[in-house]
Amino acid sequence: MIAKVAEPTTAELAPAAALFHGLADPTRLLILRHLRTGEHKVKELTEHLGLAQSTVSAHLSCLRDCGLVASRPVGRASMFTLAEVDGLETMLVAAETLLAATGREVALGAHHWHESHGHGADTP
Repeated sequence: MIAKVAEPTTAELAPAAALFHGLADPTRLLILRHLRTGEHKVKELTEHLGLAQSTVSAHLSCLRDCGLVASRPVGRASMFTLAEVDGLETMLVAAETLLAATGREVALGAHHWHESHGHGADTP
């Protein structure tokens, strides 16, 4: 007799869906890539990305809600940083591998993040 494995419920899959939603926008990927260089305020991210403050704030809120970004208050502002650097880099490298296998190579992962700011791969 074959044992049945219980299928996860929609509620149980919600955190994974939120994570993938957080990664589903190119602007959010750019924000994550920029946060690889260290902590930043919203103002710094808006200047770097050339986007409106409200747009960057909305993307950061999504990234925080799905657990990819953390923030801490500094006076009236907030500093944003990657919540889990190693796990995110591992996932992005895996995404690069999957994309390459489908013929859609793209630079997402840890070994490419340093190129946009001239830092070494291990530089926070």
